[in-house]
Amino acid sequence: MEEIVINPFIFNLFVFVLASFIGFELISKVPPTLHTPLMSGANAISGITLIGALIVAGSTESDMAQWIGMAAIIFATVNVVGGFMVTDRMLEMFKKKKED
Repeated sequence: MEEIVINPFIFNLFVFVLASFIGFELISKVPPTLHTPLMSGANAISGITLIGALIVAGSTESDMAQWIGMAAIIFATVNVVGGFMVTDRMLEMFKKKKED
């Protein structure tokens, strides 16, 4: 009986492409009234991604893994900060305006 060997890169690429398609389909079906709560949840997940990227970048000896970890840190930070700015701006629209 022959053993089937799957290349880890091909498997990871398959998972990434599948997750991209599923994510696009799910996000495109969200009504506009739910975008602010969804954005807040996505920011929390990006914060977890940021912590994971810090752990991976700091615990490896490989230069390539450190560079990829640094890129993940930068992208996750931009996503978290930008997401919170957009969420804050959207929530400002619901506040009552002060009369001068």
